[in-house]
Amino acid sequence: MQDKLAAIAEKYDELSARMQTPEGYGDPKIYAQLSREQKELAPVAEAYKRLQQAKSDMESARELMDDAEMRELAREEYDAARELIDSTEEELKILLLPRDPNDDKNVIIEIRGGAGGDEAALFANSLYRMYSMYADSRRWKTEIAHINATELGGIKEISFIIEGDGAYSRLKFESGVHRVQRVPDTESSGRIHTSTVTVAVLPEMDEVDVDINQSDLQIDTFRASGAGGQHVNKTESAIRITHIPTGTVVECQDERSQHKNRERAMKILASRIYEEEQRKQNEVLAAERKSQVGTGDRSERIRTYNYPQGRVTDHRIGLTLYKLEQMLNGAIDEVVDALIMADQAAKLEASGGN
Repeated sequence: MQDKLAAIAEKYDELSARMQTPEGYGDPKIYAQLSREQKELAPVAEAYKRLQQAKSDMESARELMDDAEMRELAREEYDAARELIDSTEEELKILLLPRDPNDDKNVIIEIRGGAGGDEAALFANSLYRMYSMYADSRRWKTEIAHINATELGGIKEISFIIEGDGAYSRLKFESGVHRVQRVPDTESSGRIHTSTVTVAVLPEMDEVDVDINQSDLQIDTFRASGAGGQHVNKTESAIRITHIPTGTVVECQDERSQHKNRERAMKILASRIYEEEQRKQNEVLAAERKSQVGTGDRSERIRTYNYPQGRVTDHRIGLTLYKLEQMLNGAIDEVVDALIMADQAAKLEASGGN
């Protein structure tokens, strides 16, 4: 591991030096590429430099222990350095884990009401609001691609894009079945109803990322429409794209521009086809799936939102928080961080911790 860390630190310094040369800062494209590479290496390189410094400090403190007057202070410095070495080595083990190549990508989130009819549709709207508020809190941009709303203020299904640095790395564990338990407004006896909503989180892909043959596509245009007269458009700007080999259908109708809707629809189509290819690969690599907390399986019940108790439980990691209202208002970082840590721990265990 030492050789690998030293090589990464050397590469980081080399990139930093190149960015200061005329070759680096003279060409915006080259500078952007160098900056991107440097940013990827920075967490490991900086942690490695902290580790080297801590080792040097520990050795200096050890030498001072022979001096009776300095022994007590030297012991404190030695212990502090030893503690920093241990924590930094653990940090580096995690940083060196195989990185998901999609972590920096934008995400496409698709939410669909499941069992529970109107209650499921209302909760689908609550989840859309939760993710939108979370995106706002991180200064990410949210754009709706397609929405099928109900007259009662619910959502039968919605596709939306969240653009932001590391969006997929933070939201990829949200894929699966979300279960809600609450008393509907129309329930006079106070009986708790259980409904489900399905969430799919896909890394945003471009056409160039996935091999899509244009002759395999059927593209239809139509007029956008929505519940209560919303999103109505007098021109045929809405787009429906059918990928004939897989039967995948994507609609985009939230923009007035047909070109913009087609561009979005193609990104969603590419993302869905990519997800399906990944799912098939994961089934073959069953051992790899065991080292993950769980992403992408839409049939997996991942979380329960219990309104009467104000409770949210994530079943994959056994985490229960009595913060239902805060979470539905976008404060989901506590759960997201716990899921990321659990995934890292599982991967460390699978790799033998080396």
